[in-house]
Amino acid sequence: MDDTQIGRLLGSIKTIAVIGCSRDISKDAHKVPEYLQRHGYRIIPVNPLTAQVLGEKSYKLASEIKDRVDIVVVFRPSEDVLGVVQDVLKMENKPRVVWMQLGIQNADAAKLAEENGMQVVQNKCIKIEHQRLVG
Repeated sequence: MDDTQIGRLLGSIKTIAVIGCSRDISKDAHKVPEYLQRHGYRIIPVNPLTAQVLGEKSYKLASEIKDRVDIVVVFRPSEDVLGVVQDVLKMENKPRVVWMQLGIQNADAAKLAEENGMQVVQNKCIKIEHQRLVG
């Protein structure tokens, strides 16, 4: 996706599932979704180790989420992303985009997501892109 597409995407979405959302306020997996929440997005945390993050119910798996999700942001090691996408495909309301955070890339996961009608962003921080393109 180019800058225009990413800017348009970030301006049109409302709900973001964050895979690997952390309770630890020192981690980017907490700071980034907290920033997005402050900017009006609804955050749905996915973390099997906690019941709640950022004041929202946390799910063990993305496939447990029943609400509509526009985008899934992934804070997991690159080698785990294929399994994440396989789980995302089980969601009742499939998201439009799978976003792999800065430093996270997985060609097989990207291919699977794209083959199932989702757009993919890899190796980009959604917070940085939001600040740069949306403000």
